[in-house]
Amino acid sequence: MKQLHVNHVDISYETVGQGRPVILIHGNGEDHTIFDRTAAILEKRFTCYLPDSRGHGRSRWIGEFHYREMAEDLIQFMEKLNLRNAAVVGFSDGGIIGLMAAARTDRISSLIACGANTRPEGLRGLYLLGMRILHFFGRSPLMRLMVREPDISDEELAQIRADTLIVAGQHDLIRKSETDHIAGTIPGAEKIILSGETHGSYIVHSEKLAKIILKFLVRGRDGS
Repeated sequence: MKQLHVNHVDISYETVGQGRPVILIHGNGEDHTIFDRTAAILEKRFTCYLPDSRGHGRSRWIGEFHYREMAEDLIQFMEKLNLRNAAVVGFSDGGIIGLMAAARTDRISSLIACGANTRPEGLRGLYLLGMRILHFFGRSPLMRLMVREPDISDEELAQIRADTLIVAGQHDLIRKSETDHIAGTIPGAEKIILSGETHGSYIVHSEKLAKIILKFLVRGRDGS
């Protein structure tokens, strides 16, 4: 894996393929390998960048986590690699990071946010309660991140100018009202609710996400 120093932390990442940059950002407690089948399909048309978020995978462990720092990691990652017209695809925490970054940089021209929320209360009640219980007994920094953050305002969402697709599973741990709100607040955003899917069933080691990405990007949006 390659390494890049951004925002005071070393980020490990892989690249495959050739073409317009597509950056795939995993969720909490995971690493880039969840996108193995997605990247295998996309690399035929795009250059896929597969980073491990700070404190995940082979990237350097840190003591605490904040989504805004992780969004800054993404922005600096694109700046240091001189990536423009990038498509960012984020799952769960990765979707949150993508939303925050897209509100702050014009390097992202397409955004696909899967299973993202703007505040902890955007999670379904039982899931949020379970996370709070796990955090109370375990004091995990990653669990603390999810029960205390994010804090994305409607004003931030309204600043996003990227072509945006908001995706969630029918049985997602994100409230449907939260998904609807995000899609309704970002100018021109589209939304898909995937029948029969859970939070990550269509993403983790699955080819389904690649088909969604291709359908969204390959329709005159990718500059080809």
